Amino acid sequence: MVEKPYDRLDGVIWYDGKLVPWGDATMHVLSHGLHYGSCVFEGERAYGGEIFKCTEHSIRLKESGRLLDFEIPYSVAEVAWRGSEMMGVSAQNNKIHLAIATWQWPSYFDPVQRLKGIRLDLAEYRRPDPATAPTRAKAAGLYMICTISKHKAERKGYADAMMLDWQGRVAECTGANIFFIESGKIHTPIADCFLDGITRQTAIELARKRGIEVIERRIMPAELDKFSECFITGSAAEVTAVSEIAQWRFTPGAITQQLMADYTAAVQPKGTKAAA
Repeated sequence: MVEKPYDRLDGVIWYDGKLVPWGDATMHVLSHGLHYGSCVFEGERAYGGEIFKCTEHSIRLKESGRLLDFEIPYSVAEVAWRGSEMMGVSAQNNKIHLAIATWQWPSYFDPVQRLKGIRLDLAEYRRPDPATAPTRAKAAGLYMICTISKHKAERKGYADAMMLDWQGRVAECTGANIFFIESGKIHTPIADCFLDGITRQTAIELARKRGIEVIERRIMPAELDKFSECFITGSAAEVTAVSEIAQWRFTPGAITQQLMADYTAAVQPKGTKAAA
């Protein structure tokens, strides 16, 4: 947790090409992005002053904007949204805004629980059919059901929630991809109605470098009994062990621990050593 609310932190924010005082980086209440959710964003982590896979994040940001039918006029960004020139569903003439903010961000989950395994609830809302929403975009509007689901989970004592897709198959968590382990093999849902996360891709690469088979397939909730380990991945979550999803139980083991260590090593800038 930060000591101050995010809108009161010290420093400057890069806003439409200029560095402005933190508190002045605001948007109007009639901005299209606020009312109609036409915002895209990226959350990136820097380790030792170097952003991990910055290029991949920037490419995804630009693609997210394209999927929402706007062109981001910059190549590196964290947040973009439509402005206030037009107010209505149509927004062709709205200016595209871009802001980049940086701050100290601790682990998304309690550090001790990340190793022991966090507890997940089963979300009520489901990831939408790709025919009904631009599910490959990291768009603000797609996170509304994630926020609701995470709030409900936290009120029940869980750290997060696992979401199913529109057909009742395992999808992801509210802001992280999910993996399961059975007999030394990793199983993960096909990312066709949710983001194929950059950390997800990294974890798959690291596992395969270790000679661990990774199977991307449809997974039904009824199968969760047979998995021994579970972990989630994301820029915020990094690689985090899971001990419980609703009635299903898992024990963080060798593969999860190995990938956590490998990811920690991978994100360190070249020439530095990962902390023990």
